[in-house]
Amino acid sequence: MAERFDRTTTTTCGYCGVGCRLEARAREGRVVSIAPALDGPANRGHTCLKGRFAHQFSRSRERLTTPLIREDGQLRSASWEEATARIVEELTRIRRERGPDAIAGLASSRATNEDCWAMQRLMRAAIGTNNIDNCSRVCHSPTSYALRRSLGYSGATGSFDDIEHADAAIIIGANPTEGHPVAGARIKQAALHGLRLVTIDPRRIELADYGVLHLAPRPGTNAAVLLGLAHVLEREGLVARDFVEARTTGFDAVRELIAAYSPQAVQEITGIPAADLEAAAMIYGQAGEASILWGLGVTEHKFGSEVAQLLCNLALMTGKVGRPGSALLPLRGQNNVQGSSDMGALPDTYSGYRPVADETVARAFEQAWGVPLSRTPGMKIPQMFDAAVAGDLKAMFIFGEDVAQTDPNTTHVVRALEALDFLVCQDIFETETTAYADVILPASSFLEKTGTFTNAERRIQLVGAAIEPPGEARTDFDILTALSRALGHDMGLEAPADAMREIAALTPEFAGVTYERLGRRGLQWPVAPDGTDAPILYGERFEQPDGRAHFAALPYKEPGDAADDEFPLVLITGRRLEHYNAGTMTRRTANLELLPAEWLELHPDDAARLWVADGDLVSVRSRVGRIEVHARITDRIEPGHVFTAFHFPEVRTNLLVGASADVNTSCPEYKVVAVDVRPVQEAPSATPALASAG
Repeated sequence: MAERFDRTTTTTCGYCGVGCRLEARAREGRVVSIAPALDGPANRGHTCLKGRFAHQFSRSRERLTTPLIREDGQLRSASWEEATARIVEELTRIRRERGPDAIAGLASSRATNEDCWAMQRLMRAAIGTNNIDNCSRVCHSPTSYALRRSLGYSGATGSFDDIEHADAAIIIGANPTEGHPVAGARIKQAALHGLRLVTIDPRRIELADYGVLHLAPRPGTNAAVLLGLAHVLEREGLVARDFVEARTTGFDAVRELIAAYSPQAVQEITGIPAADLEAAAMIYGQAGEASILWGLGVTEHKFGSEVAQLLCNLALMTGKVGRPGSALLPLRGQNNVQGSSDMGALPDTYSGYRPVADETVARAFEQAWGVPLSRTPGMKIPQMFDAAVAGDLKAMFIFGEDVAQTDPNTTHVVRALEALDFLVCQDIFETETTAYADVILPASSFLEKTGTFTNAERRIQLVGAAIEPPGEARTDFDILTALSRALGHDMGLEAPADAMREIAALTPEFAGVTYERLGRRGLQWPVAPDGTDAPILYGERFEQPDGRAHFAALPYKEPGDAADDEFPLVLITGRRLEHYNAGTMTRRTANLELLPAEWLELHPDDAARLWVADGDLVSVRSRVGRIEVHARITDRIEPGHVFTAFHFPEVRTNLLVGASADVNTSCPEYKVVAVDVRPVQEAPSATPALASAG
């Protein structure tokens, strides 16, 4: 007998940045099944096991369903009126005593564009500070920085469709079949149909089995790899001279720089055989159309923003940009990490990445919002934690982020949260971070709200509410706009559609966006006032004052950490297919049965040297912390390296990550952490599935 549903709602997935369109089917206020939308432009009728099956969290018994207030160290239920009054009282007091810059907020890259717009407006207009940031700071802020400096816009130059149009592709520092499974499947299919795929990663990712060449560089040496590729392109006459001359600037300095990065010299730095580097350059350079895809294995380094600029250099050298099949495609991690930054949930820019110090822009926002606005850039996330420990930051409003688990140098983050006078958390579950909150507000999941997400290809897509938030929980948009009113700034936005109209009025790239125009397929910004969007950027000019793309002559520099006698292995972190980020949602679904615990990947040679057997509990110690986790022996990892993910709070992987960060954006260096691994004698009662943090 066919299953019956009360309603079916077309929406956009709330997991990764692919932006799969889904059909959510509900009965009696619960989502009972999800199917892919057959006309989804990014997913084309497919979805992964998270998007399709990991929805039970929405009615988990652990959902927050009422506001909570901490009294005498204990949380108790409270009314919305009481929670709101407490927030207003404390934030008003701190603002009066220490000024608005003693308060900071974090927007959620899991929330809608409209939610993030409301959050940054609350901080700027109701509080009076630019201390607003989002989790792109710790993932793709280097990508944004690089694309803006090199090309103009902070977004992919094309679409996932370019995968099928490409003759060749380079994937560097990304594992799409686990982190972005539907995009990974499209890449896999393209490879089976002739795409010449080159993978560059310290691990042998699944897509390496479908490619024609895999390069395994030492962690932290990406810049040398790319400079070596550029050297070969120049040496072999594969530079598009006419394109470089007509549409770029700065190539002469790059030509002079790359002369020193011969394949033999790069082999010494990276460990990649010179012949393999030459082969990779020829595959990319000789292809009629070729794309470059990258992820956090590029950005989460001390010089990640520079490496991202070097990726742009490769595309510009060969003229492989602005055409179908030739695209620069950063694989954004969270579902709306692109949109949260587009909306201006950043300390130094309004929407559209326009500086807060730009007088013309600031005045436009002042006129629209009816309040004076600060011209002083606010604090980035790491600066917020430093300021809290120093006693200068007194309050934080953390919306939909579990910083005590996902951010680096966990001990320092916890110390910062403990140092605050007042912490508000807005979330759907209690988390490692809410353990330090004074007020917790019960929010909504992506299945319970309306608005838009912007995926990794700049595609703005509608989000529809399949069910209502549980209990007394409210939508994030309603919470933020109500709090702003209580703080004295009425946004005048009754619904998310009102926010999008304001976004369109104040953001040139969104000028033609309306919910009606978005329809079922969405639009890729920039969207002209008449609704025309831009699937491919830079066909005629780059979004720079001179209309030209800018080369960056940036040499290889050593990473912020390196193996030594005390810490002889290098830890790399990443994702698993079955779970997502902090695991807040997926660990409350049947996905936990598929992957009930984390492990440490260790090469057989290292395991033998350390006397570690498969399944053994091991201690992993870095310069700043220590954890315990079970080992898995695999030749997917290179000798001298280990790998683990960060989905399980009991493992606390980020205790190992120190303060090293990207030089331009403060993105943490998650991908190069020197560690020591040793076997641990387990107690007889130990449970392998729940290795405890040390």
